Amino acid sequence: MTPPMPPPAQSAPPHPAGEAAFMAELRRLKAWSGLSYRELERAAAAAGEVLPYSTAATMLRRDRLPREAVLVAFLVACGLDTDDTRRWVTARRELAAGPRPPALIPDQPVSSVRHRWRRPRLAVVGLAAAAAVLVGAGAAATGATTVQEEQQTEAQQTVGIAQRP
Repeated sequence: MTPPMPPPAQSAPPHPAGEAAFMAELRRLKAWSGLSYRELERAAAAAGEVLPYSTAATMLRRDRLPREAVLVAFLVACGLDTDDTRRWVTARRELAAGPRPPALIPDQPVSSVRHRWRRPRLAVVGLAAAAAVLVGAGAAATGATTVQEEQQTEAQQTVGIAQRP
């Protein structure tokens, strides 16, 4: 049995204030539907979607965004129409994309905002590369062998033992 259309406050997705708020609204939507997890599974199947009851239960226990396909199946099972489902999916995508960059301050030059993080990142990458070179040089200087060289040596020794009369 399909529930009646939810009131506008419940059919519209929450403003993307965070994943936890989004998931709280999904839990409210499930409560509004009045369907059990098994009934949600059956309703989704009747609409041509796949939503195992265990997946729906696990999804609503967490505060992380569900995969888009699971969200769509859940919304359809709850009885939302295509437009409401599209709004929920859009809100999920906005949350998944992360926070938007801050607006530029009019008096601040664009170049200083764009290059603000470039130098520290380059310094970290440079230090990591230098450390890798030093470790490699140290290994070569001490005569250390690689795992592949040791395996080749062991294989040659094993073959040599096996070929002895």
